[in-house]
Amino acid sequence: MSVFEQVPREKWVTHNALTFAIRDAHPVSPGHTLVIPKRPIVSWFEATADEIAAMTELVTAVKGQLDNDHHPDGYNVGFNDGAAAGQTVFHAHMHVIPRFDGDVASPAGGVRHAVIGRGHY
Repeated sequence: MSVFEQVPREKWVTHNALTFAIRDAHPVSPGHTLVIPKRPIVSWFEATADEIAAMTELVTAVKGQLDNDHHPDGYNVGFNDGAAAGQTVFHAHMHVIPRFDGDVASPAGGVRHAVIGRGHY
């Protein structure tokens, strides 16, 4: 059983029939949220079309909540798929990371910085 399957429902920020959202236990910014399929799959690429649609729906709902609560200036949204990509919890999930002007010296490149030294082009 994955750590996400053990999260009590009262910790869920929101949910729909196939997915739920929780705040990240180790947030990189205020409001950092995870959107997680209820079915315990390891990889995003194992998700059904319905699960992908449900996750996308919840990302949009979470963004609305974060806009109201934190007023970010931007977002990084994505997932780590596989150990080589940095996945540490092997239950598929998407990160919704609010970003704020000035939170890093130079945000250019965004998720491209996942590979050190390759973010700027």
